[in-house]
Amino acid sequence: MGCPPTDVFAHRHIGPRADDVARMLAELGHTSLSSFKEAVVPAAIRATDTAKADDGVTEFAILETLRKFTTQNQVWRSFIGMGYHDSILPPVIRRNILENPGWYTQYTPYQAEIAQGRLEALLNFQTMVADLTGLPIANASLLDEATAAAEAMALCISVAGHRAGQAFFVSERCHPQTIAVIRTRAEPLGIETIVGDHAKFDFHTSIAGALVQYPATDGAVEDYGPFFARVHAAKALAVAAADPLSCALLRPPGEFGADVAIGSTQRFGVPLGYGGPHAAYMATKQAYVRHMPGRLVGISVDAQGRPALRLALQTREQHIRRAKATSNICTAQVLLAVMAGMYAVYHGPGGLRRIAARIHTLASALAEGLTRLGYNCGQARFFDTVRVEAEPQRIAAVLAAAAAKQINLRRLTERTLTIALDETTTDADLKDLFAIFTGDRTVAWTPEQLLAKPDPAIPAPHARTSAYLAHQVFNQYHSETELTRYIHRLQARDLSLTTSMIPLGSCTMKLNSTTEMLPVTWRGFSKLHPFVPTEQAQGYRTLFAELERMLTELTGFDAVSLQPNAGSQGEYTGLLVIRAYHRQRGEGQRSICLIPTSAHGTNPASAVMAGLEVVPVECNGEGNVSMADLQAKATTHRDRLAALMITYPSTHGVFEEGIGAICETVHANGGQVYLDGANMNAMVGLCRPAEFGADLCHLNLHKTFCIPHGGGGPGMGPIAVKRHLAPFLPTHPVIPMGGAHAIGTVAAAPWGSPSILPIAFSYIAMMGTAGLQHATTIAILNANYIAKRLDPYFPVLFRGRNGLVAHECIVDLRPLKASAGIEVDDVAKRLMDYGFHAPTMQWPIVGTMMIEPTESESTHELDRFCDAMIMIHAEAQAIAQGKADRVDNPLKDAPHTSAMIVADKWMHPYSREQATFPAPWLREHKFWPPVA
Repeated sequence: MGCPPTDVFAHRHIGPRADDVARMLAELGHTSLSSFKEAVVPAAIRATDTAKADDGVTEFAILETLRKFTTQNQVWRSFIGMGYHDSILPPVIRRNILENPGWYTQYTPYQAEIAQGRLEALLNFQTMVADLTGLPIANASLLDEATAAAEAMALCISVAGHRAGQAFFVSERCHPQTIAVIRTRAEPLGIETIVGDHAKFDFHTSIAGALVQYPATDGAVEDYGPFFARVHAAKALAVAAADPLSCALLRPPGEFGADVAIGSTQRFGVPLGYGGPHAAYMATKQAYVRHMPGRLVGISVDAQGRPALRLALQTREQHIRRAKATSNICTAQVLLAVMAGMYAVYHGPGGLRRIAARIHTLASALAEGLTRLGYNCGQARFFDTVRVEAEPQRIAAVLAAAAAKQINLRRLTERTLTIALDETTTDADLKDLFAIFTGDRTVAWTPEQLLAKPDPAIPAPHARTSAYLAHQVFNQYHSETELTRYIHRLQARDLSLTTSMIPLGSCTMKLNSTTEMLPVTWRGFSKLHPFVPTEQAQGYRTLFAELERMLTELTGFDAVSLQPNAGSQGEYTGLLVIRAYHRQRGEGQRSICLIPTSAHGTNPASAVMAGLEVVPVECNGEGNVSMADLQAKATTHRDRLAALMITYPSTHGVFEEGIGAICETVHANGGQVYLDGANMNAMVGLCRPAEFGADLCHLNLHKTFCIPHGGGGPGMGPIAVKRHLAPFLPTHPVIPMGGAHAIGTVAAAPWGSPSILPIAFSYIAMMGTAGLQHATTIAILNANYIAKRLDPYFPVLFRGRNGLVAHECIVDLRPLKASAGIEVDDVAKRLMDYGFHAPTMQWPIVGTMMIEPTESESTHELDRFCDAMIMIHAEAQAIAQGKADRVDNPLKDAPHTSAMIVADKWMHPYSREQATFPAPWLREHKFWPPVA
């Protein structure tokens, strides 16, 4: 048997200890976890081979495995460009943000009072983007440049309506991955994509918008002003995919007529990571702000009239607009946007200009040297990318010489290659590049002589003359001391898992272990360009294969695509796969998607984006899908039924007993079953969706499999499918992949956001199937323990078999409104005074809270949360009984800030102590909401 290891990960990941588990089981009337599992999980959906569970590897062992993967990756110097550039991540940002759980364990900043730090960091990002692009309004990040371009297309179509037709023009000099994603997004919506030479486009076809790349994919800097004038004359919108660093030197898009600018902020200190995650951006004019997707941070005032930040215009979001939404964006890239914004804060306007100017100087020296060597360096104007033209044999020889020096260049055509320089490029790199083109022969000049010339001036109309980043925040924190203090000051204004549990239903906020996070910044994972030859990324390819194998085993499906880089993207991709499957079989008329009324808001939005028509299915009084309504609608639409989207366990927090019959009904009427994997944390190791009838599902790796939420992103949403759907998995224009009938491309990088995939891989490997089964069981146990404790005060609305819930429970607060005038929002804000983030509010039932504790919370923490809720109930009862004022009370005035407490006058009928220290643990540690 040997000597068992001591660093067993599952023991460290799962919060409750053995005696805690026994106590919770006793509270629920059970003597063992196995009897509890049998009582809560329907036998019809249980996996049959759970007894074969194996233990996971240790934390030390997984790090050794991942180190071996990195040695299989070859980190060459890459001058490929195409929207991806190596950059320098300042160590102060790496240590204090990227590697800091105070930043990567935060939730989306929907509760503004306890998210002021992150909201300020995102406002910095928005301000940076608006300033650099020359457009007044920017959002708080999108997923990647290619999908941001597709969102811009949707904005153009939305603004134009049908007046300008359903066509969108894309310059052929955009990056190929951007063109591919736009084509994928346009086709299901019936939007014609016209790809061509913008200089020759005749505008005979009516278009809603036009997209150009700035600088172009070959590096050329053009004056798009005349073309955009023609776009506007055609009553269409002009979109520029702009490199924001180039805008430190080049005239910004807003100044030559762009209505929308999109792009990536990856080169603002964010590692390449073989393709992501990277924060994309969108900026636009004020007139189009309500058409803009994603989140938007706005400046407001709090209850005391002090400045405060919040998310603005949330009525645009898919959670509210559902099938009427023009975007299904849910997660963004908040953590990466925070990093990029902080990069701009650290360097300031002068620093960014110096970085951009240095890159341009090196590129100019490279172009001059190559011209002296007899090469044709193409375009007259460029920023960082030099285009080289020669006969094919000479180009081939150069590429071979580059490979000998472990350097990657981009072959654009048989006669053309490009060399994209970046922030990390050195004089020594320039020498090596010249040596490649000379065959190591000596020439009559040196790179130093070329670089000794005055910095090349960018002429009009290309040069930027306007100021940017004038706000104080970009001109104050340029020393490491000052930036460190600023970062930690913002962190202190944000509640994260470092403070307390975040019990959000349907969001699964579990701690991301340090061991899982460590490899993200390792050189072998972080320094790879996404379009290097695949033989240079064998470590990543091994990781992908292993992770795909793990996910197929856990779900029962046959194939996985890792390309979707958010849960909403997984939904969309899965529905495109279903649509393509029907069309390939000659049943293209199948366009009806049945969606229960309790579904996540992204579900109907994703269905509409995939070209499907949403038909809602009612739920019954127990919160389950109404079988009668499902059968009626499936039968009515049997000739056109494409799919059913269903969340399992249900959005109401129960294992629906009829899931098998639901799947059979859909299949009997010709449809496919799409399972929303948001609630997979209730099934991992215990049930496999493919075994009880689902045809495919998406998996939120940022929920179930421990990739950090990062304040609202990054996310990952790969899809797992049965064998008959595998041929339709997405492909990529740069690195071929996917099935024989691939739906197209859904993300800029072939494998979505690869640099965070080691996190999910590590989690699964360290837990092992035994640990995953135990984790899932404890997650369900924790939820039932909370339901048991809170039910006498806040009735639990929905229960499954034996009166038990799944991994989350919905508690009813409506009686408090009737008796004391207390709303859900009042309870949520009062929880802040107790040091907690509120559960999910008002969904799926208005007047309720949905609570999900996860398996990583200890029983002590569960009790602390329950105690807080019970104390809040008592405060509400005091109002109902006339012992407290119905208007001026601790709940209506919550949260209570330190400024309120130290004010000279205290005008409330309750004490300052009751306001701020209502529970004993708050005297040990108090999180002060910065605004009210």
